[in-house]
Amino acid sequence: MRYEELTIEGRNAVLEAFRSGKTIDKLFVLDDCQDGPVRTIVREAKKYDTIINYVAKERLDQMSETGKHQGVIAYAAAYEYAEVEDMLKLAEEKGEPPFLFLLDGIEDPHNLGAIIRTANLAGAHGVIIPKRRAVGLTATVAKTSAGALNYTPVAKVTNLAKTMEELKEKGLWFVCADMGGESMYRLNLKGPIGLVIGNEGEGVSKLVKEHCDMVASIPMKGDIDSLNASVAAGVLAYEIVRQRLAKQ
Repeated sequence: MRYEELTIEGRNAVLEAFRSGKTIDKLFVLDDCQDGPVRTIVREAKKYDTIINYVAKERLDQMSETGKHQGVIAYAAAYEYAEVEDMLKLAEEKGEPPFLFLLDGIEDPHNLGAIIRTANLAGAHGVIIPKRRAVGLTATVAKTSAGALNYTPVAKVTNLAKTMEELKEKGLWFVCADMGGESMYRLNLKGPIGLVIGNEGEGVSKLVKEHCDMVASIPMKGDIDSLNASVAAGVLAYEIVRQRLAKQ
């Protein structure tokens, strides 16, 4: 399957994209532009809770591929997003306790693609990403996932901490990766679980960490102090896999 991240430019094209139900990740609007068509586009964007960025004309000119943006550019997802509920349903259909990845602000598309690939191979039922301050399903993400996006659902949520609360009510436990945590080999990672991986530079945010039941560290024997986010996700995911297999 060929993935294309759509850059949609021009007022009519952007408005039609919203009205046709296309998933728009981000909308860029010329700062201080208040005319009727642009206000209509902004209204549609708010209806779908799309992230709106007001930017200078120079920025739009840089982003434009056609040179005819008319003050609006939209980025459409390269792939349709799923619902969190779909992931729980998938686990139920397979007769397995839910295993989800929750990514707290992953910004590098190569990392996101690699994590989705790992999630698929580790048997996870889905990946949850936040709407803000994180990369969406771009063409680069799709390519780096090596086809895993065809099989592993990805959901985008407004509030990661709130989503975790709702999932806790459905029986999930959460473990997050952090250097200050307990060794992953000492933790019980069986059962319905969500693996939380933080931002490449800052790790898991304070609020999200407060919603985690366990904090896991990966033993480090070298001279530097951290692994790449996608590698850390893979190491922890396979400790969860190992414990699940040992239980059988």
